Amino acid sequence: MLLTPGQLSLEQLRAINAGARGMPLPLQLDPSSIPGIHAAAHAVEQVLARGDPVYGVNTGFGRLASHRINAADLAQLQINLIRSHCVGVGEPLSPAVVWLVIALKVAGLARGHSGVRIEVIQTLLAVYRQGLVPWIPSQGSVGASGDLAPLAHLTAALMGEGAFWVNGQARPAAQMLAQAGIAPLTLAAKEGLALINGTQVSTALALDALFRFEPVLEAALVTGALTLDAARGSDGPFDPRVQAVRGHPGQRDVALIARKLLDGSAIRASHREGDDRVQDPYCLRCQPQVVGACLDQLRAAAEVLLREANAVTDNPLVFPGTDGAPAEFLSGGNFHAEPVALAADSMATAIAEVGAIAERRIAMLIDSSVSRLPPFLCPDPGLNSGFMIAHVTAAALASENKSLAHPASVDSLPTSANQEDHVSMATFAARRLQPMVRNVAHIVAIEWLAAAQGIEFLRPLRSSGPLERAHELLRQQSAAVNTDRLLSPDIEVATACVVDGTLAQVVRALPGLPTLLAPFTYHDTGRAP
Repeated sequence: MLLTPGQLSLEQLRAINAGARGMPLPLQLDPSSIPGIHAAAHAVEQVLARGDPVYGVNTGFGRLASHRINAADLAQLQINLIRSHCVGVGEPLSPAVVWLVIALKVAGLARGHSGVRIEVIQTLLAVYRQGLVPWIPSQGSVGASGDLAPLAHLTAALMGEGAFWVNGQARPAAQMLAQAGIAPLTLAAKEGLALINGTQVSTALALDALFRFEPVLEAALVTGALTLDAARGSDGPFDPRVQAVRGHPGQRDVALIARKLLDGSAIRASHREGDDRVQDPYCLRCQPQVVGACLDQLRAAAEVLLREANAVTDNPLVFPGTDGAPAEFLSGGNFHAEPVALAADSMATAIAEVGAIAERRIAMLIDSSVSRLPPFLCPDPGLNSGFMIAHVTAAALASENKSLAHPASVDSLPTSANQEDHVSMATFAARRLQPMVRNVAHIVAIEWLAAAQGIEFLRPLRSSGPLERAHELLRQQSAAVNTDRLLSPDIEVATACVVDGTLAQVVRALPGLPTLLAPFTYHDTGRAP
């Protein structure tokens, strides 16, 4: 894959993320970016030769920015910066996230505004291509001044001072680099700062969650339609005219998918006339409005994250001079990850709501007074409890997600002796999305089990072709629950099919549907004047 700085697409980022779950996708830096990289590095050499003070190049960091550093100590300054910032704690980031971090860091540095030598980018790419996973603890960043601690651990590994993750264990970086034939990176002026400034960890975590949630959301559309048919609900609320007069694209798309999933259902045809229920519960009737709104939020977050993936987010920024003019070094705040934090918070709300309405559908299915199915979906209720406690698990997960959905971006603790007095908390905002996605996957799996059970009470009537395919996919893994048994293994099997996209294929096989997460493409190759 050709990596062109400033022109990464969402589909390219998805491919990097998906490839990283096995081995990293081959990446090649667009040669057109190399002159700009050299120009910015040369600008750093020039300012050092003049002796002009530039933050982080020949000064201290943060509150120590007023301290000038002797020319003989500039390389040591960068080394000390990395060592002092390796203070992360917690479980390491997954390979899929780490390799996405590296790709984003390469893309940002190669825009030609960071002042690093080409050797820095080549070392990052060499580590990536060898499938090495720098050991990056997941906790310790507040999402401002960049993801300092996690990116310091990445940089330390490049230097041969940190560690790489091998078979779940931390192995000395120097040893792993030597085995891979990669020379440890020796930092020049500004390069340590450029490597640890930036929002790449927060952005990679959020993108990873976005891509992981996509098949879960598609699966939720399938289980929602299957539940509606099992409860003999109406497809009237999905009429395109209802959606058109409101106009939200996500709502229109969810309703369209539901109509296609339900098309041809003999169960629906059997009660189209003479049904005494005028309106279905909200968990059935309002699926386009609720899940569609979530889809709109996810699409908006995808656009923000794509812009951030293509951005230059370190500090200070280098703007090489033209026509003999000297280069300018501008201190700014692009490292502040507020856009990522707010996008992650909106994603958290959307993820939680998809799980919340799915949990309500499960509750409706087991309530015979509403679903008109046997209590708790039991052929012999009383002696058997059926799906009574499976719903409790779904309720527990939905409640847990409500707590996790509390916005992280509204919190801020000043750091660096109040020099960095407002921070985004974007790294946690993005990191907490992964367990939320897993919780929703479990809820959707439980709904799949319950809805398939409900459909079987309506035999010999058949649902639509797509929904019968969803039923068949489940029954290949999990038998009907005719008497009580341990359901946890069935939930895990169903969850695996939700997470890996097996159930999502039912949606993806439908003709004429929009891409769930529209493939946004962001282009920005020009340099600021």
